[in-house]
Amino acid sequence: MEQTIERIKSTQLQERVIDADVAASWIQDGMTLGLSGFTRAGDAKAVPLALIKRAETESFKVNVFTGASLGSDIDKLFAEAGIVNKRLPFQADPVMRRKINEGEMLFVDHHLSQTAEWIKAGVIEPIDFAIIEALSITEDGLIIPTTSVGNSALFVQYAKNVIVEINTAQPALFEGIHDVYDTGKQGDRPPIPLTEVDDRIGVPGIPVDLEKIRGIVFTEQKDSPSTIVPSDEETEIMAGHLLEFLRSEVRAGRLTKKLAPLQSGIGSVANSVLQGLIDSEFEDLEVYSEVLQDAVFDLIDAGKVRVASSSSITLSQQKMEQVYSNFEKYRDKIILRPQEISNHPEVIRRLGLISINTALEFDIYGNVNSTHVSGTKMMNGIGGSGDFARNARLSIFVTKSIAKGGKISSVVPFATHIDHTEHDVDIVVTEQGYADLRGLAPRERAALIIENCVHPMYKEQMRAYYAEALTRGGQTPHVLEKAFSWHAKLAQTGTML
Repeated sequence: MEQTIERIKSTQLQERVIDADVAASWIQDGMTLGLSGFTRAGDAKAVPLALIKRAETESFKVNVFTGASLGSDIDKLFAEAGIVNKRLPFQADPVMRRKINEGEMLFVDHHLSQTAEWIKAGVIEPIDFAIIEALSITEDGLIIPTTSVGNSALFVQYAKNVIVEINTAQPALFEGIHDVYDTGKQGDRPPIPLTEVDDRIGVPGIPVDLEKIRGIVFTEQKDSPSTIVPSDEETEIMAGHLLEFLRSEVRAGRLTKKLAPLQSGIGSVANSVLQGLIDSEFEDLEVYSEVLQDAVFDLIDAGKVRVASSSSITLSQQKMEQVYSNFEKYRDKIILRPQEISNHPEVIRRLGLISINTALEFDIYGNVNSTHVSGTKMMNGIGGSGDFARNARLSIFVTKSIAKGGKISSVVPFATHIDHTEHDVDIVVTEQGYADLRGLAPRERAALIIENCVHPMYKEQMRAYYAEALTRGGQTPHVLEKAFSWHAKLAQTGTML
């Protein structure tokens, strides 16, 4: 009871403590769930696992809405149990990916900032239960989140019922770092009053109508660590190219050594590129992103980052242990916000971000595919990259020039699926070099990308394609019957060469 009183300040809520199996029994076939969680951080754990257990003896399907990907193998186990009808807006699990591509479940891939707009407008399924991980619930009705905010505040506001999972394994020092702000509905909202990265414009928790809280479940389970792999030679070279570009912007007077607020997408490549800033001359940096990975805390440790704002914290096992056991060191430098704010086009454009995201492939005109392998097979989803790419001061996409030991070129004649058009892409970077595409016509872009970014294994092949395309004419020359020939050859022979 002492733990309950400490974590649940409202006496009327203390009587609503239940176990996860009871909470899971309330979920009925056809319902829509809003689960907390953003990039394996702050995700609901106990009730989803109880649902999976229940599926062993009962057949049902639910729609699953989240902030982004979930940890604790929840998406994997949901997929294996066959209980998901529709999933949005992002996932990153191989088993769920296979089920999506086999057509066994529906997946709605869209910009992470837009989930809020759809729910507020009532254009997608209404949420029956919000299941939210928390540190505690205050006496005046604030749910204090843990390692992410994501869409949690939105789900709580619009759900018919709320289940709170109080996770005693999460660091108590997280209380006070959150900044929850509600934009209101479109057509009836003021400007978002956020003009500096470290502005606080909301409240330190998620407001909730106490009557909506059906039950409270106590858990003690840490977040799943991130799956980031260490830097390698290619990513370190890419980081060097990116630093070379940033230095050129400083020399041109467009940036200073403070650069501009930085955003880096989830993943090993983008994380490794940020690592390159540690030993650079750049300092007093600001981060305004959707997720804080290992590299951001390494930059804080190196005295490079002044403040970092995001929607979640996603760390490797080693970095998680280091940071969370000494969080007082980082606490005054970190702000966690709803993804509606971290990814909001208005704020991104106002702050003038430098945005660094990862591409699966890009083509000779700068169109970027970040979601579909060979144009048809979903990987993870667009996530927040589109929110940032279209609205950032500098929209940068990075990828290794080849994959699968050279069987695949990541720079292709024509991207098989386009998530970010050439109009939203400023700079592309591979370990071969970078291409600054700003102010360039399509023919100028193609020549620069081929010479600077394509791997030597594929350079002559690409030059030959482009030379033939030029004979066809056009603002954006292509040989239409051969534009996807590299991908067709990969499917037939196992290599694009």
